[in-house]
Amino acid sequence: MNFRLTPTLEQFVRDRANSGDYNNASEVVREAIRLLKRLEEQRALKMERLRSAILEGDEAIARGDFTDLNSGEEIDAFFNNISLSLDGRGSG
Repeated sequence: MNFRLTPTLEQFVRDRANSGDYNNASEVVREAIRLLKRLEEQRALKMERLRSAILEGDEAIARGDFTDLNSGEEIDAFFNNISLSLDGRGSG
């Protein structure tokens, strides 16, 4: 497999290889690909969890299991109540 890098990326790879952290440019590129692969896997997992949370929310709405908040004051009161509940949970 052959590929071309921009001059900036090529210099970065050379610098990393010359830093002593890697034996050669190929090791730098392999590590970069491993990191990209890990990033893509994490992104896919986050998307899967987000889709699951959206589905759960849609199902809760369909069951009528939600709180309707129509103003900033209602929203503030709702989150204040949650905060108070969480604060009280740790003190018991």
